[in-house]
Amino acid sequence: MTRLSVNLNKVALLRNSRSLGIPGVTRAARIVLEAGAHGITVHPRPDARHIRSADVHDLAQLLKSSPAAEFNIEGNPFEPPLLELARAVRPQQCTLVPDTPGAFTSDHGWNIERDASRLRPVVDELHQLGIRVSLFMDPLPEMMAAAAATGAQRVELYTEPYARAFGTAGEAAMVQKYAAAARSALAAGLGVNAGHDLNRDNLPRFLSAVPGVDEVSIGHALIADALELGLAATVRDYLRVMETKAGGRGAAG
Repeated sequence: MTRLSVNLNKVALLRNSRSLGIPGVTRAARIVLEAGAHGITVHPRPDARHIRSADVHDLAQLLKSSPAAEFNIEGNPFEPPLLELARAVRPQQCTLVPDTPGAFTSDHGWNIERDASRLRPVVDELHQLGIRVSLFMDPLPEMMAAAAATGAQRVELYTEPYARAFGTAGEAAMVQKYAAAARSALAAGLGVNAGHDLNRDNLPRFLSAVPGVDEVSIGHALIADALELGLAATVRDYLRVMETKAGGRGAAG
């Protein structure tokens, strides 16, 4: 089964709008793990507008009591605080994302032809720390072998284009594009993660059509759903739709 990692950035964003410390990021993590989520994702940014460095340390401590759960820290390795935090807490996975410091959200993958030489020493250092490395990538089959050549063990397919195409006339072609990228990644020896704008509606179709997805990282939609359903119930519902896969829709080849 594909693993679900819950991104808690939006919990932190809400907390940071006041000075009361609520909602608690570690409390939210405890709830989603008890509901069955397989891991926690955070994406600390230089401006600390949501997840803060202290949150990363607190979550790392919490996850020591859940050894089966994975901690995934995302971010640009060439901007603080990603590498500092990775060295300090040694999560199971770091997802390297080419965000600019003021980016509203992650909106593109690495240009491997341009960035490979900078990425290789970072990947090597993270490996020496015992951390799995995933590269945030656009769904370009021709780039997967080059991504593997950096030493990364996984790619995370950037799924906003799929989410935008879902339910439109372009959906089938877009699904095929992601399926081809995943097949290319698998052929290059990479594991496949996915994330960005996946939700309860579009997730089953994606998992049915795209082969070998190890993990999905979901935050914005899951937290939005939790406002209506409750956090624990929302996690259980995501796990349910992941298990049903196609959800009655045809799978792409």
